[in-house]
Amino acid sequence: MMKKPRLVIGLFLSAATLAALVYLLGLERSANQARADRLVLYGHIDVRQVDLAFEVSGRIASMSVSEGASVVQGETLARLDARRPTLARAMAEARVEAQRAELRELLAGARPEEIAKLRADLEAARTEALNARQHAERAKELAARKLVSPQDHDDARSAAEAAEARAGAVKASLDLVLAGTRTEEIDAARARLLALEAELHAAEIDLEDTSLAAPTTGVIQNRLLEPGDMASALRPVYRLTLTEPLWARVYLAGPDLGRVAPGQPAAIFSDSFPGRAYPGWVGYIAPNAEFTPKTVQTTELRTDLVYQARVFACNPRGELRQGMPVTVEIDLAAAPLATPGCGPEANSTHEAR
Repeated sequence: MMKKPRLVIGLFLSAATLAALVYLLGLERSANQARADRLVLYGHIDVRQVDLAFEVSGRIASMSVSEGASVVQGETLARLDARRPTLARAMAEARVEAQRAELRELLAGARPEEIAKLRADLEAARTEALNARQHAERAKELAARKLVSPQDHDDARSAAEAAEARAGAVKASLDLVLAGTRTEEIDAARARLLALEAELHAAEIDLEDTSLAAPTTGVIQNRLLEPGDMASALRPVYRLTLTEPLWARVYLAGPDLGRVAPGQPAAIFSDSFPGRAYPGWVGYIAPNAEFTPKTVQTTELRTDLVYQARVFACNPRGELRQGMPVTVEIDLAAAPLATPGCGPEANSTHEAR
C-alpha cells in the first residue's frame, strides 16, 4: 500500500527535473545565441592630436589658454605682433586705390576742357600757317621783281612749311583725344588692378593669420611656446587633443573578420564608469595582419595573427581618456550605420543591459 505514493512522488520529481533541465537548456541556448550576436573585445582608448602653429612668422604677443584648458572651434588661442602686417595691408590698399583711379581716367577719356583747348590750338595753328603761306607767296613775287633777296624768300617759305607742320601736329593730337584710349591700354590697366587686388587680399590673409584659432573642439595638452618667442609655420605653439570622436584600439582574430564590417554599431565600457555604455561604431579594420600585441587580452594564443580595428565613440562628457582600458562589444546582428558620427542623437550614453 505504500508503494503507490512513492511512485507518484518519483514521477513528480522526474517531471520537475525534466522541466528544470529544459529550462536550463533554453537559457543556455539563449545565452549562446546572445554570444553569437555579439563580439567582445578588449583594448585601450586612443585619441588624435594636432600641433597648432601660425601660418606667418612673427613674435608672439599674447597667449590666452594654458595646459588642460578645454577649447571650442574658432576660439582664439594666441596672437602675434600685428604692426607690420597692418602696415603692409595699408600699403596694398593705397596701391589698389591708385590703380583704380588710373583705370577710371583711361575709361573716362579726355575732359571737355582739354578737347576745347586742342581745338583752339588747332585753329590758331591753322591761322598761323595761312598767314605764313601768304607771306611766302608775297616774298616770292617780290623776289621775282628783285625787290627782296632770295634768302628772304627762302626764309618765308620755310616759315610757312613749319607753321603747316605745327597745325598738322595739333590736329593729330586732337584726333587721338577724340578717338579715346586704346583697348590694349585699358586691358593692361585692368590686369595691373587685378594683380594689386590679389596682393591686398594676401596682405589681409597675413593679417588674419596673426591670430591663432582652435580648428575644432578639444583640450590643450601642451603649451610649447610663450609670449615673446618667435613663431613660424614650423614651430607649433600648442598641442591640441581632439576629444570627439575618439576610438578604442582593438584587435580582431582571423575568424571574426567575416562577421565584422565598418559602420557596425558597438558599445564601449570602462571600469571607471561601471554600468555605462558609450555608443560607437566600427570605423577601421587594418588590411594587413600582425602578431597579437602582449597588451591584448584574448583567448587565442599570443602568436596568432590578428587585425587591428578602431571602434569610434562619442565622448560628450569627456569621461574617456587616452590609454584607458575598455571593453568593446560589437553588435554582429545589426546592419552598418548609414551615417555614423557624433550627431545630437548619438551624443548620449546608455545604461548597460
